[in-house]
Amino acid sequence: MLISPMTTYRVGGAADLFVKLTARDQVRTVAAALQVSGLPLLVIGRGSNLLVADAGFRGIALSIADICSDIEIDTKTSTVKAGSGVLLPVLARRIASAGLTGFEWAVGVPGSVGGAVRMNAGGHGSDMSESLASITLADLADGPNSDIVQSMDVEQLGLRFRSSGLLPAQLVIDATLQLAPGSREAAEDELSEIVQWRRANQPGGQNAGSVFVNPVPGEVTCGELIDSAGLRGFRYGSATVSEKHANFIQADENGSADDVRTLMCIVRDRVEAVSGWRLRSEIRLIGFEDDF
Repeated sequence: MLISPMTTYRVGGAADLFVKLTARDQVRTVAAALQVSGLPLLVIGRGSNLLVADAGFRGIALSIADICSDIEIDTKTSTVKAGSGVLLPVLARRIASAGLTGFEWAVGVPGSVGGAVRMNAGGHGSDMSESLASITLADLADGPNSDIVQSMDVEQLGLRFRSSGLLPAQLVIDATLQLAPGSREAAEDELSEIVQWRRANQPGGQNAGSVFVNPVPGEVTCGELIDSAGLRGFRYGSATVSEKHANFIQADENGSADDVRTLMCIVRDRVEAVSGWRLRSEIRLIGFEDDF
C-alpha cells in the first residue's frame, strides 16, 4: 500500500505490509507479527514529518490514529490526556478553550501527539518537554506474551532538541500534559497570532515543515544559512527550496521523494561549504539506502 497519501509530502513508495489498528488489544497481534517475521516497523501518525523513498519501505507500516484519538481535560488539576493520533492544532484549541495555558505553540504544528512526543516537537519558544508529564507506551519488540503496555515518566524518554530516546518499535499510545490555569481569551488570542504568523511566513503545499534542525536555536537558523548560500528557490527535479522560507522544501504534485532527498543533500553540502555548519535533518527519512 502506498504511504505517500498518508504524508504531507504526498510522494514516495509503498510498504510491504500496511496495518491499521481498530482496537487497542490488536497491538499484541502486531507484536506477534514482528516477532515471527523479523520485519522492521514504521509507525505512521499524520505523516507531517516523514519522507518515504520512492522504492518504498521493506517492512510493516502501522497506523493507530483510529484507536488513539481521545482527549481528556481535567481543569481542576490542569492536566490533559490525549491519544497519540490527536492532531496538535486540535488539541491546542481544545486546551485553550478550557482555560489552560502552555500549549498554544502547538496550534501551528500539523502533526500528531505521538509524533510530537517521539521528536519532541516544538515552536515559538516551547516544545513537548515543557509540558509533557508521562506517556503510555506499547513496546512491540517485547513480544505478544509480555506486559508490552507500560507508563513512562518524561524523564525516561530521553527528550532533546527535536529528538528522543524512543525506539522504532516503541509505540506511543497517549500522553499526559501538565499545564497551567489561565485566561481563555488570552490563550485564544495567542493562538490567532501564531496562526497568522505561520500563514505569513511559511509556505503551504506539499512539504513537511522545517527540513533541518537549527544549529543554535534562536541564534543560528537554517533558513538564514540556506538563504546565505544562495539556495532560496533552487530546484532539483520535482523538488524546490521554498521562496517563502528557505528551510522548507516543496515537492511537486506527483513528484519524487528521491528528488526531495537529493535536494536535501545538495543544500546540506552547499551550506557546509559556505558557512562551515553541517545541517542535520529534522525529517524522518525512510527507505533510503544511505544515511543522511
